[in-house]
Amino acid sequence: MSGFVFPLSQPWIAIAGSADRFPVRRVWCVGRNYLGHVRELGNDEREPPLFFSKQPDMLVPGGGAIRYPSLTKNYHYEVELVVALKAGGENIHAADADALIFGHAVGLDMTRRDLQKQMQEKGRPWEIAKSFEQSAPIGALVPASGALPPARIRLMVNGVVKQDADTAQLIWSVPEIIAQLSRQVRLAAGDVIFTGTPEGVGPVVKGDRLEAEIEGLEPLGVTIA
Repeated sequence: MSGFVFPLSQPWIAIAGSADRFPVRRVWCVGRNYLGHVRELGNDEREPPLFFSKQPDMLVPGGGAIRYPSLTKNYHYEVELVVALKAGGENIHAADADALIFGHAVGLDMTRRDLQKQMQEKGRPWEIAKSFEQSAPIGALVPASGALPPARIRLMVNGVVKQDADTAQLIWSVPEIIAQLSRQVRLAAGDVIFTGTPEGVGPVVKGDRLEAEIEGLEPLGVTIA
């Protein structure tokens, strides 16, 4: 007997080449971390990292079909490098951050862009634009053997390239992201961090096929249902 009133499922991510699964504790995201994306949205280029969260059960392991969400008429894709932690802590030094990484994956930070703009104009939190069912498709984690070298990151919609950049263009590097976030919250094993998207974000409609790629990682495919 567990003592709980009812059971809850554990959110997880597949691990490439293994039958094991990575249990997810928290999901963090970094906004405005590629200069081109900052400029295309008209935001301040000199801001420190902007962090927000999604609920772990909003992950969609392996992608596949996801529903077009309610409350929006401007539903956007954002391809991102994702890091998963095997350990954590507070006030972590950037030099120590790579040792905490379990693996890397390709992810999509799906966004209700019209709701985001409405909340920004009213000076309100825009969690409603980012945190909703099936808003975080994610590919299989590739276990880390050290820091991930700079890699090409791309997203295609119906076979047409929409985002095409390199992770070397991150404003805040992965170790810097981990260090900065650990000053805000205590990080731990099972935490997952979406590290930001390059320029080229845009809308999708029902029936669109999204294909996300980062060199060296498992690709991710999603269909808007």
